[in-house]
Amino acid sequence: MLKLNDLAIRRGTRVLFEHASVTLTSGQRVGIVGANGSGKSSLFELILGQIEADHGELEISASPVIAHVAQHLECDSRDAVEHTLDGDVELRQIEARMAASGSEALSSAAGGRDQARFEEIDGYGAEARAARLLSGLGFDSTRMRAPANTLSGGWQMRINLARALMCRSDLLLLDEPTNHLDLDAVIWLENWLRRYPGTLLLISHDREFLDRIVQRIVAIENRRVTDTTGNYSDYEATRAARLAQQHAAHRKQQREVAHIHSFVTRFRAKASKARQAQSRLKALERMELIAPAHIDSSFHFDFLKPAALPDPLIRLDDVSIGYGGNAIIESIKLSISPGDRLGLLGLNGAGKTTFSRLLAGRLPLMAGHCVLANRFDCGYFAQSELDLLRFEETPAELFGRLFKLHDQQALRNFLGGFGFSGDRVFEKIAPFSGGEKARLVLATVVYSRPNLLILDEPTNHLDIDMRLALTRALQSFEGAVVLVSHDRHLLRATADRLLLVDSGVISEFNGDLDDYPKWLATRRRREATIPATIPVGSDHAPETVSAEALTRSPDNAGESTNHKIRTVNPGSLTDESNRRDQRRRQAEQRARLKPMSDRVRKLEGVLDRLHQERDEMDKRLADGDLYESASASRLTALLKDQGTLNDRLERAESELLEAMEALEAAQSSDASLRRA
Repeated sequence: MLKLNDLAIRRGTRVLFEHASVTLTSGQRVGIVGANGSGKSSLFELILGQIEADHGELEISASPVIAHVAQHLECDSRDAVEHTLDGDVELRQIEARMAASGSEALSSAAGGRDQARFEEIDGYGAEARAARLLSGLGFDSTRMRAPANTLSGGWQMRINLARALMCRSDLLLLDEPTNHLDLDAVIWLENWLRRYPGTLLLISHDREFLDRIVQRIVAIENRRVTDTTGNYSDYEATRAARLAQQHAAHRKQQREVAHIHSFVTRFRAKASKARQAQSRLKALERMELIAPAHIDSSFHFDFLKPAALPDPLIRLDDVSIGYGGNAIIESIKLSISPGDRLGLLGLNGAGKTTFSRLLAGRLPLMAGHCVLANRFDCGYFAQSELDLLRFEETPAELFGRLFKLHDQQALRNFLGGFGFSGDRVFEKIAPFSGGEKARLVLATVVYSRPNLLILDEPTNHLDIDMRLALTRALQSFEGAVVLVSHDRHLLRATADRLLLVDSGVISEFNGDLDDYPKWLATRRRREATIPATIPVGSDHAPETVSAEALTRSPDNAGESTNHKIRTVNPGSLTDESNRRDQRRRQAEQRARLKPMSDRVRKLEGVLDRLHQERDEMDKRLADGDLYESASASRLTALLKDQGTLNDRLERAESELLEAMEALEAAQSSDASLRRA
């Protein structure tokens, strides 16, 4: 489908990459990796025809339909569903022709073709598909039907992503799609992409996200493009081996170079040796010098030792928090001590960021007591903190203003670990990239010497090397950490305890990070049977309705709504005939759904058994004797079995989620028929 022939791309005078030759076939899922600024996004621009190659050529066969996430979305007063439907360009074109021609045109040949094509592409189900995409990306019914131009930039970016997924494409280009997503939305997107039938090119710095989706890695590094079969972990292993060999070859070559230089220096002046010396010089010029291996990350920093480490740092007793008099989380009882590593899980909108803002002192209590230790010092990082930068300042001026740090060498040494080398510390912040601004704000948090660190989605805009440096720094941090992140690798490496924010309560999560997708699927399936209001066209219609939802409150009687609301005449509930009809319909529905329900229960049982096998495997691999040389063959066999088990777990999780989605769709279809 897509072929790069000796391709080169420049930005100004700088070569991003050259001599790139890669062939990608239809249906492959490919990860594009490399440091920020290496040329990944430029490759996408080339594929989209927005720039031209400086050398070589790009071949794209079969004129594929290409979908990508636009950088900017011109939102108007239409809702998110309508904007998402715009992603299916052919559907919109057919709708426009049918609307312009009127119903009488359906009898014409062109009208008949349009009608047939509309049905072929499931035009009648398009609105439900759009609603399903938005729901997976975290939209509730209210936000889904709100005017899109009233939503924040983060939600508009999600609409942009939904538009790209709505397109029935042959080639899908996604550039950092997990930015602005919560973990639950990332897990949903991951499963959607694994079922995508076309060719996927995915730029991401989330190694676990890549591992679970891609089958191949195209890496841009040191102006070279390499191609590796397998996921990101496979690529890392291959790259590590290559760099180790490269490092050894480099040392050997440098000895040879030094020997040549020594020869030239000693004998250039001697006539009898001049020709040999000249020959050696030419050999030296022709020799392709191997670049020194940089196996470790280019970013290096550590959190400064906190000035004090009181225990506990903060204690919450029966605390309630929220906005405008409405409690989002209630009855919080929690004590945080130095060394605690807490990861927050929960659905989008459950209150993770609200809780983070409470700990950071950005949100007052509604009820209860919060006791702070003497010399309590909180460091808070969130994407909103980037807005606090003064773009007319330089990093040097920023640190001088915040910390009275005016020692230029000390500043260079500190900020060099965050990628600001040389005179970058004296450049204006305004033109910095999103990743550079994020690193700069993170540097201010590190320098402030907190004893409680609150990180709310810290990895947005950070590349893999910087994420690695952050992970290492957090592991040696002496204070406490509270982390909200969609980067599961960072969560696994950092959090010792997982707290679940759900239904207005914070509690210990009963499981590990691998159990969270199953909890999400079960929670969504349960949620789909409860709400009384649904977005128009949504395929998440209610299966049952609570008694409170059967009537509208008098307080809301005058309010208009964009939602379909199912109401029941209380008097009819006493009618025996209606009750018999209702019981008959429920029995018919149970009979229709029973095979799907049975499959879900069966797959849940399979997944439980596989989790037990994994626990047993972990115990066996924890045996220290395995790692003695005498047990090498046994260890190899166990590692192979572990890989097979992980593959079975991944397939079982995917099958369970698909079965749950099919059951939800069937329940929604029944509910839609009842409403009709």
